[in-house]
Order: sequence, then structure tokens, then C-alpha cells
Amino acid sequence: MAEVRAEIDALDRDIVALLADRLHYIDEAARIKKDRATVRDEARIADVLIKVEAEAQRLGADPRVVASAYRALVEASIMHEFEKFDRLQR
Repeated sequence: MAEVRAEIDALDRDIVALLADRLHYIDEAARIKKDRATVRDEARIADVLIKVEAEAQRLGADPRVVASAYRALVEASIMHEFEKFDRLQR
């Protein structure tokens, strides 16, 4: 069990690094967008979810689990982008 947990911990470090990179691009999007109404983009959300579900399926992972995690990630990212956008508009 310790070996499995160590592998999960290593993966978590990699995931956090990737999330940090993703957040960098969320910050860039907030900087580029001129209108707060464009922060939440339902078509883009749907597109992201379709893509990650397909990738999960391709990799043999449970697409429901991946989609659920991504829904939470997308919502948190949108809240982060709103906060960043609002700070930049001051």
C-alpha cells in the first residue's frame, strides 16, 4: 500500500504543476478579454468536457470520473478568472 500511495503522491505533484500551468493561461485569458461577460463561455465549457471525456475514453479511464473532476476544475477556473479580470479592471 505504501508503494501505491507514493505513486499517487508523485502523480499529485505532477497534476499540481500542470494545474499551475493551466492557471497561468487562465490569468492570460483574463488579461486578454475586454468584457466580463466573456469570462464564462458555455460553448467552451461544453467543448472542454467533450474533449476530456473522449481523452479519458481513449486512455481507458472512467469518463464520468474525469468529467466530474473537470467540471469542478472548470468552475473553479472561471471563478479565478472572474477575480483576476475584476482586479485588472481597477
